[in-house]
Amino acid sequence: MEIFGLVIVGVYILLVAFVALYSLAQLHLLWTYLKHQFKSITAPVILTFPDVTIQLPIYNELYVVERLIDTVCAIDYPIHKLEIQVIDDSDDETSSLIASKVEFYQKKGYAIKHLRRKTRNGYKAGALSEATRQARGEYIAIFDADFLPQSDFLFSTIPYFNDKQIGVVQTRWGHINPGYSILTKVQGFALDAHFSIEQTGRNKANHFINFNGTAGIWRKVCIEDAGGWQSDTLTEDLDLSYRAQLKGWKFKYLEHIQSPAELPVTMPAIKSQQYRWSKGAAEVSRKLLWRVIRSDIPFMTKFHAIFHLLNSFVYIPIFFIALMSVPVLCLKNRNEQINSLLNYTAIFLISMIVLGLVYFAARYKREQKSNWIITLEFLYLFPSFLSLSMGLALHNSIAVLQGYFGKKSSFVRTPKFNINENTDSWKGNKYVLYKLDFTAIIELLMALYFVFALYKAIELNDYSLFYFHLLQCMGYCLVFYYSMIHSKNRS
Repeated sequence: MEIFGLVIVGVYILLVAFVALYSLAQLHLLWTYLKHQFKSITAPVILTFPDVTIQLPIYNELYVVERLIDTVCAIDYPIHKLEIQVIDDSDDETSSLIASKVEFYQKKGYAIKHLRRKTRNGYKAGALSEATRQARGEYIAIFDADFLPQSDFLFSTIPYFNDKQIGVVQTRWGHINPGYSILTKVQGFALDAHFSIEQTGRNKANHFINFNGTAGIWRKVCIEDAGGWQSDTLTEDLDLSYRAQLKGWKFKYLEHIQSPAELPVTMPAIKSQQYRWSKGAAEVSRKLLWRVIRSDIPFMTKFHAIFHLLNSFVYIPIFFIALMSVPVLCLKNRNEQINSLLNYTAIFLISMIVLGLVYFAARYKREQKSNWIITLEFLYLFPSFLSLSMGLALHNSIAVLQGYFGKKSSFVRTPKFNINENTDSWKGNKYVLYKLDFTAIIELLMALYFVFALYKAIELNDYSLFYFHLLQCMGYCLVFYYSMIHSKNRS
């Protein structure tokens, strides 16, 4: 029994060590980000007006597709140099709305096309691949259905392609509805850290970054040189990004250019998006990680690329650290040797501090408010983010494991509800997923498991893991609660 306890504690320490190593990579990105904050940026000027194709991949976007087409057609660029492809795989009324909009803008002189496929083979990657073969543009901008690019988007991005090595220019995602609920606040909080600290930190250090699937623009020959869009992963954007950079192409990230988009407002929608991102990242890791390890790229670029590709893998150690923390709590109060070994897990606290610094820096950069208001909001949002992330760890771990073991699944789009104001409602929307996710029951059991953990802490008079277990309990309660009410509410 003592040996069994030592094995549990040993595995526990190894998982904590991996999370600590991951946090060191984040700390280095934060340092790089801050180092470049005070350096002046000289934007290049546009020298010519090359042909540009804007691609709008659409699948059943009844509530936002007209807004998208109107916004894209309002982009300021010579009309004779612009082509717009509405790539429509829809099987509902969305197609008729697109047809009407396309006809309207064709009469105004726009080179806008409504592209339809006989099958939805390859999902988004398949649609982009087929459309790219028909595109006349030297550069290809892509916008998902819920994005609202600024009118100067092309004038702000095209000049960076004066550098012939640049294959992609990516801009930052903004948020249309960040204050709608605690769920949208936490999502915006998390995405801001990615689009400020991670993307900028990697790019300024000349490490690999990823095209984020939308709100960016590709050099067409870069897509072709890297092997084109491929549908063997759910994150075709990350896959093509790494293949292009392994071929020597450079990416440019522009934090100061923002393209707003809608944040998911229901838990089933969030789970759908998180599942696709987590599983897709695991699939890309399975496909390309060994190529990255074997490549001759610089050591620090390789280090960050490895942890970038393993980004979704972090959910697995987080889940098992949580699961094992309760028996560890009991063991440490029975065995002095185990109690001594667990002193090493203090690095987990350091990991949380590092993570807090990363997210505070992102929050401070994004919000134009007084320091004390930003600090108060951070003290509310950061624990909420941690708690919700922990509550989604089970769901995302399943997705990651399926990705690593090669289990294929269809591309499930994140439903868009056209939520712009806090008074807007998603209820009655035809794309709401009403089926309760099968993991919800397990998430309820996990919440009860951590209620037991809190009870054991009081019983043992050991509060070393109390806050951690409290966050876990709250996270699983929140995920189960929102999964239930957002799945059953049809009114």
